[in-house]
Amino acid sequence: MLEMRKSGDRGVGKLDWLSARFTFSFGPYKDPNQIGFSDLQLLNDDRVEPAGGFATHEHKDTEVFSYVLQGALEHKDSMDKGSVVPPGDVLMMSAGTGITHSEFNPSKTDKLRFLQIWMSADRKNAMPRYNQKHYGEKAKRGKLCQILGPEGRTPNGAMPWYVDCSVYCGLFDGAEQAELALAPNRYAYVHVINGRLKVNGTQFEDGDGARVRNERKLTFSNGKKAEILVFDLRPQEVPQK
Repeated sequence: MLEMRKSGDRGVGKLDWLSARFTFSFGPYKDPNQIGFSDLQLLNDDRVEPAGGFATHEHKDTEVFSYVLQGALEHKDSMDKGSVVPPGDVLMMSAGTGITHSEFNPSKTDKLRFLQIWMSADRKNAMPRYNQKHYGEKAKRGKLCQILGPEGRTPNGAMPWYVDCSVYCGLFDGAEQAELALAPNRYAYVHVINGRLKVNGTQFEDGDGARVRNERKLTFSNGKKAEILVFDLRPQEVPQK
């Protein structure tokens, strides 16, 4: 079963330097029916004006990743890690015992767009860590490319993290098609970043998402400049604190 979450139903965040859409409750957007799904706490689509950004803030016992779509993201943290993250790169942090970081648009002229995702960690007080990897168009074109997976059970090419969740990205256009098998009693979440496509025959538009339950296979087809993220998740309804 696919429970649709239409793009227009998402929360809206507006600041002089930020335009954001919130899939789940965050900041000023409060919806008791949208407090996450399985271990997925937060899925924000952030568009940051030149020289704007998020000041230093703290995370703890949370797995955080950022997926850059346009422009560049400058990252600095308390582990003395710093980089400028280009489009196609995924930046992942295990916050563990605690980490502070900031995220900025370093450009004075170009806008930044990135997805900010938070997940519940499967352990407490882990040693904080940082990873970053590029996933280019070739790896994603017409197929699902795994970018993240559970610690100790992650194939080459994907980054490990402390959560029982595998994350895939893909690009689909025209006749391109891919399938993802789901183990029994697993949930999933599908998010369409850009474009449009069909998931198990159901039409998804730009910004749409869906909670997935009681499905053994997801089929992605009939894309039109579509870019997607897919989360293979534990079978629980909301994140555990």
